Amino acid sequence: MTADPRTSPRRRPAFTLPPGTCDAHCHVFGPGERFAYAPGRTYTPADAPKEALRALHDQLGIDRAVIVQASCHGTDNAAMLDCLRSDPKRYRGVAIVDDTFTEAQYRELHDAGVRGVRFNFMPHLGASADLDMVERVIDRVRDMGWHIVLHLHATVIIPMSSWIQAMPLPFVIDHMGRVPAEAGVTQPPFKALLEIVKNELCWIKVCGSERISMPPYDKAIGFAAALVKAGGERVLWGTDFPHPNSTHDADEAELVELIPKFAPDAADHRRFLVDNPARLYGFD
Repeated sequence: MTADPRTSPRRRPAFTLPPGTCDAHCHVFGPGERFAYAPGRTYTPADAPKEALRALHDQLGIDRAVIVQASCHGTDNAAMLDCLRSDPKRYRGVAIVDDTFTEAQYRELHDAGVRGVRFNFMPHLGASADLDMVERVIDRVRDMGWHIVLHLHATVIIPMSSWIQAMPLPFVIDHMGRVPAEAGVTQPPFKALLEIVKNELCWIKVCGSERISMPPYDKAIGFAAALVKAGGERVLWGTDFPHPNSTHDADEAELVELIPKFAPDAADHRRFLVDNPARLYGFD
């Protein structure tokens, strides 16, 4: 159980983020009395409204963010949209949709700053998107300038590799593919992920160190470093605040302090913290 994000102590990281840094993977939850959680959800998070996210980013020195819709709110993107509209220059969004969405609903999402749709392939949580539905959504959004976000469990990377490689539009893989750090960088799922990252349409997020390892996250560093090197102009970073359904209460300052361990060069930091997300999400 994670600590309540409204009361958890937050500290400033020892590493100073460059101006224009984007948290390309974070969430807003609730408040539940205003934005209901999905009836069929597999977990119920503590409320983490837009005010909590803004306070965290101000504390860490983060100027921009991509709000990623999580499964606990389902296809009701209202809380995410509320955050986007609170500061259109600062925020972009990734929605969860299905093939019932209308032209008007897509237009509402786009006008608010949504630039992608997310699909979960997490069999151990009972959350694997229907591929036929996914294909219909891809056909719908491919001409909108959007991309697809894939939340994959390590066990599906190899079975889904051919399908992923045939993606007809840009796609982003969350959390370093959720590969278990204990298994090392030579494990077959990670080797398959590195092959996918060679695809010019593939973007990769070097976030989720707290998903694949435990503090102090040293075992995650080799994975992130390899992906930064392989992905180059298509690498993104994020905090994953407030770490829904996680095994422990992560300190975001500690996650920020991993960045120079992922890549020692300040030019690399600017690339995946500032320039890459600005290009993908259309920040000024």
